[in-house]
Amino acid sequence: MENSGTITMDLLRDELEQLRKKTTRLEKSRKDQLSIAIVSGDMDKILAAMIISLAAAAMDSKVKLFFSFWALSALRDPKKKAKGKDFISKMFGIMLPKGRNRLKLSNMNMCGMGPMMIKRLMKKQNVLSLDEMFQQAAELGIEITVCEMSMNLMGFKREEMIDYPHLHFAGATTFVADAGESSMQWFI
Repeated sequence: MENSGTITMDLLRDELEQLRKKTTRLEKSRKDQLSIAIVSGDMDKILAAMIISLAAAAMDSKVKLFFSFWALSALRDPKKKAKGKDFISKMFGIMLPKGRNRLKLSNMNMCGMGPMMIKRLMKKQNVLSLDEMFQQAAELGIEITVCEMSMNLMGFKREEMIDYPHLHFAGATTFVADAGESSMQWFI
């Protein structure tokens, strides 16, 4: 009886040590990195993603943003035009906001007055505009990845996206890989 108790204690100690090693390995595999998948094209949600990103970058965390589907509207440059689009792609281009300054609010849009009111309040309270947030994000080295599949589905082209020093084009597997090694993951 005593012998089986010893074997069980030895086995328990071995399993506990293996668990400690796995935990240590997992803790060391995570980077001080924030990965955010942004799929909403609503102004308030883009604002939230940018505010959180800037805060994390200011605290020396690496930040990687993955823009997909409706969020791609925030990355469209209103001054750029893409040629060679089919009918559906042209319709998406017409129906969706062209640029971050034309985004709607998710609530209380009030026929376009909501975004104007929020912008005015932000200015009054010395909150950075979306343009200033993107500029600061570039200065802090925040990476932006455009989902190629979403871009192709919605008929957008690379040449109509904003000029941004840390802009990349990739698929969802890139976000999944980044998120897998990040200590923080968000979905907006």
